[in-house]
Amino acid sequence: MTTTIYSDTNEKRLDVFLADNINGLTRSAAQKLLDSDKVTLNGVIVRKNHKTSPGEAYIVLQDEPDASVVIGQNIPLDIIFEDKDLIIVNKPCGMVVHPAPGHHDGTLVNALLFHCGSSLSGIGGVIRPGIVHRIDKNTSGLVIAAKNDKVHLSLASQLSSRTLTREYQAVVFGNIKNNSGTIDVSIGRHPTDRKKQAVFSSNNLPGSAKNKTREAITHYEVIARYNKYTHVRCCLETGRTHQIRVHMAFIGHPVIGDTIYGHKKPDLKVNNHFLHAWRLRFIHPFTQKDVEVYAKLPEHFNNLLEKLVKSNERS
Repeated sequence: MTTTIYSDTNEKRLDVFLADNINGLTRSAAQKLLDSDKVTLNGVIVRKNHKTSPGEAYIVLQDEPDASVVIGQNIPLDIIFEDKDLIIVNKPCGMVVHPAPGHHDGTLVNALLFHCGSSLSGIGGVIRPGIVHRIDKNTSGLVIAAKNDKVHLSLASQLSSRTLTREYQAVVFGNIKNNSGTIDVSIGRHPTDRKKQAVFSSNNLPGSAKNKTREAITHYEVIARYNKYTHVRCCLETGRTHQIRVHMAFIGHPVIGDTIYGHKKPDLKVNNHFLHAWRLRFIHPFTQKDVEVYAKLPEHFNNLLEKLVKSNERS
């Protein structure tokens, strides 16, 4: 897999620059790429101590995860629902959904392969077998995996037609003014930071982004207010990368623990994202019955809510 990264930064170490601009790449992984002659500038191999200059274009050669080594691992799964056609699990915060550069094992896919064997659908390819939709590494909650291609296609169609309901709970910074609302702002790749997404309106679309932004709609509702923080429920009408995190930061209320779109130093000294995929509702592809499942809030989420309740009582 070849990636071209354009520099807009002066005098930054190349290993740091690559780690900052390639999604999922750590600094140590960037150093290994550089030491293995996998990064070139104008056809010339460059090293990690090279300092960037604006306008430079680096060609980075990354190996795709080897499909032959994506194997099942005996990792505990919190199974919410399972039948012969699909499985729904409550993914813990900190677990990556599928193998990617820097995350070759220990993922949800590795756990599903151990549990389901060869019965996962093949539409997602050997790296993402069965995976119908994803959530971020530091987001906890419900993920559906399909056990055959027909179910996978049906669920993907429901996602596309917006008949598959996905609701999240989050704790965000600040006191949201309205009790409910809708954020309808397009999302696309950040123009200078490839690890991030950004919001774009028709008035601020750069030329290079006009064909790369996608409609994004998030509905939110306040559950409770705690002085400087708000507990909210968010319902996705679309499913863009980092959508809730980007949208809540856009309206001035970033998710607690999100140092990418929120405060650089985590609020309340927490190390987790307080974003949890708690409810799914869809039509079962074979039985045609409504399926509605919930995932209880994780311990770190409940502990924070208890602290905020006590803080309210003291004020």
